[in-house]
Amino acid sequence: MVARPFRSRNPKSSPLWKCFHAHFDHFTAAYPRDYQSRYGVLRGVIPEVVDKFMQCGDFAKGFARVRCDECSHEYLLAFSCKGRWFCPSCHQKKVQIFGAMLAESIVAVVPHRHLTFTIPKMLRPYFRFHRGLLKQLCRIAHQCVRDFLRDAFGNAGGVGNGERDGVPAIVMAIHTFGEYLDFHPHLHALVADGLFDCEGKFHVMRAGELAGERVGEITRERTQDQRGTTDALCAGNHAALEQLFRARVIAFLVEVGLLPLDRARMLRGWVHSGFQVHQSRRIAPNECQDMERLAQYIVRNPFSVSKMQVNRSGDSILYRSGMNAKIKRNFQVFSACDFIAAITQHIPDKRFQMVRYYGWYSNKMRGQRRKREEEAQEEAARKSAATAEQGCGAKGNAAIEIIEHLAPKARRIPSRSWRELIKKVWEVDPLLCPQCHHEMRIVSLINDAQIIERILRHVGSGGVDQWVDEVCNHGVRIAPSTGPPVEESVAVSGIFDRGQLVIEPWLDDPMPDDDCGL
Repeated sequence: MVARPFRSRNPKSSPLWKCFHAHFDHFTAAYPRDYQSRYGVLRGVIPEVVDKFMQCGDFAKGFARVRCDECSHEYLLAFSCKGRWFCPSCHQKKVQIFGAMLAESIVAVVPHRHLTFTIPKMLRPYFRFHRGLLKQLCRIAHQCVRDFLRDAFGNAGGVGNGERDGVPAIVMAIHTFGEYLDFHPHLHALVADGLFDCEGKFHVMRAGELAGERVGEITRERTQDQRGTTDALCAGNHAALEQLFRARVIAFLVEVGLLPLDRARMLRGWVHSGFQVHQSRRIAPNECQDMERLAQYIVRNPFSVSKMQVNRSGDSILYRSGMNAKIKRNFQVFSACDFIAAITQHIPDKRFQMVRYYGWYSNKMRGQRRKREEEAQEEAARKSAATAEQGCGAKGNAAIEIIEHLAPKARRIPSRSWRELIKKVWEVDPLLCPQCHHEMRIVSLINDAQIIERILRHVGSGGVDQWVDEVCNHGVRIAPSTGPPVEESVAVSGIFDRGQLVIEPWLDDPMPDDDCGL
């Protein structure tokens, strides 16, 4: 098999880079007049992140020298910005790392389900102008799932000694973006379909039993796996979880003084209030690849460069996505500044955690389990005999089954190497010599400005940009983050092939995000 040569990417050829290079200064100058009323004051983190992105992959900012000792073949590799939640290349690498870490080191080998918590459009501006509330929204969702599961298991006989003290296991990711880059805050939660007791045993509802009710008494659909068990979230009254989430979010916004009482009463009285808790299919314990793909999906980048199409003048951008039922098409057209405003609003603040762990997966409980394991090993070494296992004292109950599961590794797996990420994402080995197929190595890291200038002047007499164009393969790019399948129902190919683009104004949003009476 012939080794494919690795070619450094050329970020300056990206339509995203070109858009920011040409229009970001104009965007910042026009922001107080055109965008501040809609998006709030320009946050300091936005220019900082954009500046790092503009330097990502720039040879003038530093590079590594990769060389083959057998045939002396070598190339230069530019440094990346290592940014998250904006740079498509760097964030996609973080997505790969997170998916592997979650599947291999965090989640237990038990059934899980993907839940999505959505709030109505009327309430979204509160979270746009008060982004710290997103943390509280995660806390409310966690408490709702915890109380819902405890009530279900409590009515069925309880967990452990019958007390409602079971611990849920939740990984929650915050999304602030919608299909067309609008501000749409919602939560993606990976929830274990049961509860852990104090001894670490996992309890799940048996098929044919509900939270204190027999199957024949209700008609709700439920799913089963090959073990003959069903998850507690699907076994219980799913509408109750949604109602609980709605009541607590409304109560919280009233408590902090953001939501007027009359509007709160209106939301409580609506049958279709906009609150929703959606459940996807169940992930069995042995579906490791599905778990990793789901983990990558919940931390995907807010936008995709592959969906962008720029007209010849560079001042209009067509963004393609799934079919929008409101505007009856699967694309949206932005001006360059409007597009910059749309995607930069999803950049998180500094030190704000977009992924949070609760219950059995929290850092506190993982640390406690690791400490207990270390103490048990030390005690066993001193006594030179294995300690006898102690039962948890759980009562036998026909409605609850205890699943023996394999605990994940107590340690956090190290970040995957640069070579492994390139091989997984680009499907090419950057340290395999394309000429002699021997192992290459990084011989030096160049970050001194004077040395960088001398080397780049030496390798390309026509200038750095010309040299980069000669050695970079424009066809090699990072794989975009994937989502659910999109049905192409409106053909828009070639819309930019007619010279200067003239587009009729699209229909105004009948329910704009800012229409909340503020």
